[in-house]
Amino acid sequence: MQVLKFGGSSVADAAAIELLISIVSEKLSQDRLVVVISAMKGVTDKLLEISTKAATHNEVYKILLKELETYHLDTARKLLPIHEQSATLSVVKQKFNELEGLLEGVYLLNEISARTQDTLVSYGEVLSSLLVAAKFSFLPIASKLLDPKQIILTNSNFTNAAVNFNATYQHSSDAVADSDTKLFIVPGFIAANELGQTTTLGRGGSDYTAALFAAAVKASALEIWTDVSGMMTADPRIASHAKPIEYISYQEAMELSHFGAKVIYPPTILPVMLAGIPVRIKNTFDQTAKGTLIENESAPSPDFIRGISSISQIALLSLEGNGMVGIPGFSKRLFETLATAQINVILITQSSSEHSICVGIKEADAAVAKSLIDATFATEIINGYLDPLAVETGLSVVAVVGENMKSHPGVSGKMFGTFGSNGINVRAIAQGSSEKNITAVLSERDVKKAVNVLHETFFETTYKQLNVFIAGVGNVGGKLVAQIAQQFNYLQENLRLQIHIVGLANSKQFLIQEEGIDLTNWKESLANAPLHGLDAYVQAIREKNLRNSVFVDVTANKDVAMVYASLLEKSIAVVACNKIACSSDYASYVKLKSLARLYNTSFLFETNVGAGLPVIGTLNDLLRSGDQITKIEAVLSGTLNFVFNNYDGTKPFADVVRQAQIEGYTEPDPRLDLGGTDVMRKIMILARESGKVIEMDDIANEYFLPMSCFEGSVEDFYNEMLVQEVHFKNLYDAAAAVNCKLKFVASYENGKAKVGLQHIAPTSEFYHLYGKDNLVLFYSVRYPDQPLVVKGAGAGAEVTASGIFADLIRTARV
Repeated sequence: MQVLKFGGSSVADAAAIELLISIVSEKLSQDRLVVVISAMKGVTDKLLEISTKAATHNEVYKILLKELETYHLDTARKLLPIHEQSATLSVVKQKFNELEGLLEGVYLLNEISARTQDTLVSYGEVLSSLLVAAKFSFLPIASKLLDPKQIILTNSNFTNAAVNFNATYQHSSDAVADSDTKLFIVPGFIAANELGQTTTLGRGGSDYTAALFAAAVKASALEIWTDVSGMMTADPRIASHAKPIEYISYQEAMELSHFGAKVIYPPTILPVMLAGIPVRIKNTFDQTAKGTLIENESAPSPDFIRGISSISQIALLSLEGNGMVGIPGFSKRLFETLATAQINVILITQSSSEHSICVGIKEADAAVAKSLIDATFATEIINGYLDPLAVETGLSVVAVVGENMKSHPGVSGKMFGTFGSNGINVRAIAQGSSEKNITAVLSERDVKKAVNVLHETFFETTYKQLNVFIAGVGNVGGKLVAQIAQQFNYLQENLRLQIHIVGLANSKQFLIQEEGIDLTNWKESLANAPLHGLDAYVQAIREKNLRNSVFVDVTANKDVAMVYASLLEKSIAVVACNKIACSSDYASYVKLKSLARLYNTSFLFETNVGAGLPVIGTLNDLLRSGDQITKIEAVLSGTLNFVFNNYDGTKPFADVVRQAQIEGYTEPDPRLDLGGTDVMRKIMILARESGKVIEMDDIANEYFLPMSCFEGSVEDFYNEMLVQEVHFKNLYDAAAAVNCKLKFVASYENGKAKVGLQHIAPTSEFYHLYGKDNLVLFYSVRYPDQPLVVKGAGAGAEVTASGIFADLIRTARV
């Protein structure tokens, strides 16, 4: 004999019941069956809502009850032959008349007891079983609808009754002893106590009913049919990449179900485990899927972690005080108090100093627990031996489960390292000596991120996903988006990295899509997004709290640079093309770097110096390997190099500068480049990265622009350069007279930094520097005479975007 249980989604409507009929009919050709039926999907919740409204004197319950009656009657009409419907419709109507009478009593009393509530919600299973039995009655199958109240005996703990196993097994076995009947239909969830009163086995109790029957009749197998293809490695509503678990042991299934896995009700495992009955979880709507097989020992698998589960709405109770140290009995009194109030303890942890005991319970029980425990320890609290019970709410439990964890060292380290790198703070930890699970208590707002990063760490070894938010989608930002789109497949195949752009923002609006923005039409999507400013964008990024988040600043905006700290504090990596943050006051620069270390994330800004050139990376590699920088000489402005490489006095200096701006080599205000401010920032960043405490005021700037060029608008600047053309021609002629070129050079030596226009002789490294190229010379203890040279294009949207892209990839390797 086999036992099959069908969940609410499997009897949700006439079409689902027809699938059930076909599954059962096929199996009946091989064996006798007990089929356990849940209430139709959503009906139990609806009955609870109706009973609550009746108990609060809200007459809306009558409307809701009528809707529920209509739903069941309509299902019967669709399910049964039209000429055979009347008897079933009459019984359904009779059941709703009974419900109406019960609810009228609840309405008049203005209250509802647990016993009455059990009776009311039991009608969900009674009605669905009635419909299924009616359908089978018209098929050539000897079937029988059983009354669960005559079978499952419990105590009087209404709504979550405990089973009397021996009596239940005997009654259940006797009920299906009729050898002429091939099919027994049983309403799940419902039971009766010793007095014959209706009780229920708790939400999900139909699974338990099926397991009890399976154990009682020594079934060859128990199948649980639902709307998912087995137990999953994580809740698919939280982790989109969750996958079915093909094999799992009883113990692992019990651990996962206890910690929130909804596919199977926790008490279900015990009866079948004791009887050694295999359990298969199958999908009614995808019968070809293998599902999950639960048995004594799961088959070998490369995944030594079986699954990740979570429970929300948890409260943490902490009993602390020096008066506990070395004094026996505190734990006993604490747990007796909770047990007397029937408050279930989900996890326990205690410090080795015996200074504190911490337990996790359901948040709904927290207020009662505090009142009772404070009363239990009132004397110790008054005398100062103990602190009043501390209660922390808004928490969740996340558990990593797997029997084979004990043979794989480092699981805890990997788990908590993953939390740390994503800014997830752990409030408490529990691990049993059997090492079947590791449990962490954390903020409820971090659950989605926690489950996803753990799933990625333990199950998605193929790919790591970065969730990228970009600020600034102009010339450089647009090129960056195009490069990411172009390289997506390459990174996935060669680096096992998926870069999903989930946020885009310009100065007026932003667009966020957690599943990833379609990069084929992102401009149109962003243009149609609501108008929102920077603060709303940053707040949304923080609230989304996505795993492996990276904020990319492709602006030159001071306000954007000011938000880095708030993002780093959430362990959101920052990649900055914007130089303002790193060239602001030294204290701010140090703070950002410290925040990145403190919150175990990245703050990368390679493109602050040299666009796509590996200037800062090379400098950091020298320092990390133990070298010391003695001197830096550099041409750091692609703009200025372009300008002086193209100016020979034959056309106005202003025209050359305008050409540089048109080709995208200058800042929006070219005076930042030509005035030396941009180069000052760059050499200061290099000096700071070398270990020097330095501010902008410490850098000498030998201006070559007349001061009049700094007045007025950008257009005024161009007009003034035309006026000053003789000045620029004289600069060129003076250099040419001594066979030199003009280069704007930055230097750092002996703790001093300066920038300025210099005559460069043919023997200099800088002489043969063409176009928009940059050149950096690092002199160090290891490179005292012949410097380490970094040379290449130092301006342009493509190379700058590629430098940002490289930093973005580096964040995935931290």
